[in-house]
Amino acid sequence: MKRIMALALLVSFALGAVAAQAATEVKMTGDARIYGNFWSQYNFTGWNARGTQTYDSFTIWERFRLRTDFIANENLKFRLGIRVNDNPWGSGTFTVDNPAVSIQVYQAFMQFKWPNTDVQFTIGLQNVDLPMSVDWLGSNPVFGGTRAAAALVSVPVMDSLKIVGGFMRFLDTNKDFDPTTKQVPDEFDGYFLSLPISVNGFSATPWGLLTVAGKNANYAGTWMGNGGPNTNETLATYLLSASTYSGLSRISASQPVYWWIGSSFAVTALDPFKFYADVIYGEGNTQGSSGNKRGGFFFDVAAEYTGFDILTPQLTFWYSTGEDSSTRNGSERMPSVVNYWGPSNSFLFDTNQELNFGQIGTNSIGSWGFVFALEKISFMQDLTHRLTFTYARGTNSSRALKTANLLTGVGNYVMMGRDLTTNEYSMGINFDTQYNIYENLALICETGWAHGQFEKSVWGRRFVNQAQNGDAWKVALGLRYHF
Repeated sequence: MKRIMALALLVSFALGAVAAQAATEVKMTGDARIYGNFWSQYNFTGWNARGTQTYDSFTIWERFRLRTDFIANENLKFRLGIRVNDNPWGSGTFTVDNPAVSIQVYQAFMQFKWPNTDVQFTIGLQNVDLPMSVDWLGSNPVFGGTRAAAALVSVPVMDSLKIVGGFMRFLDTNKDFDPTTKQVPDEFDGYFLSLPISVNGFSATPWGLLTVAGKNANYAGTWMGNGGPNTNETLATYLLSASTYSGLSRISASQPVYWWIGSSFAVTALDPFKFYADVIYGEGNTQGSSGNKRGGFFFDVAAEYTGFDILTPQLTFWYSTGEDSSTRNGSERMPSVVNYWGPSNSFLFDTNQELNFGQIGTNSIGSWGFVFALEKISFMQDLTHRLTFTYARGTNSSRALKTANLLTGVGNYVMMGRDLTTNEYSMGINFDTQYNIYENLALICETGWAHGQFEKSVWGRRFVNQAQNGDAWKVALGLRYHF
């Protein structure tokens, strides 16, 4: 029956496409990736965040994405994106004989311009990124590199200035009906505004984000990042203080407010020397007990030199405030929604890697450090390399993370190797290679090594002793096909 239904679905798509071509132009693009990851000491321990499961040393993954644009004219289109997300061979969709159905809709939006203007509306499930100074730094650490159901508008003011803003619904736990006759605040909504300014040799984008976080939304059960349940990354750990997360402080407001302001900057007037910076402050949940508040600061500065034909040097420094020694006054780390920040495809960060599940997952919030990379190394046609070194040290008090572990258990609110104290560090090197077999087909190899120094008084002997059994390293090899 499942196979018959799947066949009927494919036939209906095909017939719909044929019928639509009479009045609508249909364009399809997509990509497929098949790759294997070999790991030693994943998460520095070979375990999940809580130390209850062991990570397989070798896994073969596959994913497929198809994006279809139904274009009425240059001012109106609808995008439908479907995917089989990264799944391991032998599981889910890739189980022998009777695979599970796991096709997901990951983009579904209409885009149009108001008649006789350049005002553009994009409404539906779409890619959303808060401003970032340059794409090789990854995505904005507050929200970016992912999708959201949103209604956005872009209004050109002049050649060098436009206004971009809109509404996003991140979460609606109970959907259209609450479980009883009493309505509860279970939505997590966002409103943002940005002002991209661009002149010759300089650009800046000041922006702001305001969110209303209903206290009955399922933050703890909403996983973030590519690590998923193998890490501690949920909306709860991204937004709440340790005191609130553990229940020590009660949320008094039914709809706590979070807000962020920031700006990105790029200076290219000195080309081939280029300079970038991002500055952000955010806080929220300030009502009621002082233990509920979470607020902090993040900035990065970066530079690159694009004057060489055979490589591009890149250097990045970042700093973010961390926890002080007390949980009674809340958290001093900046809250965030989704964090895919990470310069130059660094092995330490969950960022722009071509092949998924190939990173350590260090938290850029509550740490400082630097990244030096040699990008776009090329000595022969169709073959490129990247060499990246990263050093990260924590800005969190040891006492704060120890208290968080006592309140919530190791690996729940904070995680060893991801959240660092002022006495801890991690460093990593990755060497990545891409060979273009054809124009649209690439063979990719990503390798990484990382070493960390961690405190037994914070994480316990069991975790630290396991991490001392050897450094973390991985080799990922795969194919990527764009069409």
